[in-house]
Amino acid sequence: MNVKLTIANSCCRSGYHKTGETYIVGDICPPICHELWHVAYPNILVLQNGGTLDSGCERLRKFEVKCPDGGRVTLYGEVMD
Repeated sequence: MNVKLTIANSCCRSGYHKTGETYIVGDICPPICHELWHVAYPNILVLQNGGTLDSGCERLRKFEVKCPDGGRVTLYGEVMD
């Protein structure tokens, strides 16, 4: 299962990520910084294997994570149907 990643908001200190960028995660890791990948990967792995994630009172096939560098980048992930 492929997962689409979208940079929802970016104040990236290095200027590496721009708001609106998208990546498709299939078999190969996308070119995102390793800190952001480290935060997102557990969620991506669950979705790629058919699982769902907690979202309040629901279980969904999408997620949102923030960069560990003070939340400077927000990444949104969702299963591609």
